[in-house]
Formats: sequence, C-alpha cells, structure tokens
Amino acid sequence: MKIIVSNRSGVPIYEQIKGQVKEAIFSGELKEDELLPSVRQLARDLKISVITTNRAYGDLERDGFVVNLRGKGCYVLPRNNELAHENVLHKIESGLSAAISAAKANGVSKDEIIERLNLLWEGDYE
Repeated sequence: MKIIVSNRSGVPIYEQIKGQVKEAIFSGELKEDELLPSVRQLARDLKISVITTNRAYGDLERDGFVVNLRGKGCYVLPRNNELAHENVLHKIESGLSAAISAAKANGVSKDEIIERLNLLWEGDYE
C-alpha cells in the first residue's frame, strides 16, 4: 500500500493517512492480520513527524481498524462488514448530493432525477 499526503490539501496529514488506510482495508488491498509499516518507518517514508503517524495509527486503533501490539507492530483487524457498508453508503450519499446540487442549479426536477436514477439502476441508461 502506498500512502500519499499533501500539505496543500487542507486536510490534516494524520486524517489523510487514516483515510487512505481505511480505504485500503475496505477495498481489500490491506488484508486481515497484515502488518502496517512501523510508525517510525511511515514517518520517515512520508517525511513527516512520528507524532503525526502515531496519531493516525492511534485513531485507526480506536476506531477498530487496526490493533497495535507493543513491540510487534500495527496489524489490520478483521474487516467489519457493517463499517464497510456505512462507508459505501457515505460515498453514495456524497455522489447523490453532488448530483442534486447540479440538478437544482440547472433547473432539473426531482422527478427527472428519479427517472434517471431508475434507468441507471436497471442498466438501461447510456
């Protein structure tokens, strides 16, 4: 797994790390019991503070994505299907929110949006 952070994104670096690790877990790129890079190694690779990586890993542990075994490293916990489902729903809501905003800004009615959604759902839309 490759983590990429940006100082210009406006999102704190530890949040960027958390988001990318979570996404890798949800997508299956990171598997159960897989060892993450050490806090120091990740900090060195990303050229950031150990405190920042420690914060990201601590938050991931608190949220139930990883477990930190003192002296052994940080391991991915079994995938929580409920969390994965919530993540998918959040992505769908974000996309729908953007579509609704575009529709309202351009005078497209709710009925037209629902019609398009139904066509897409059935696979009849090109």
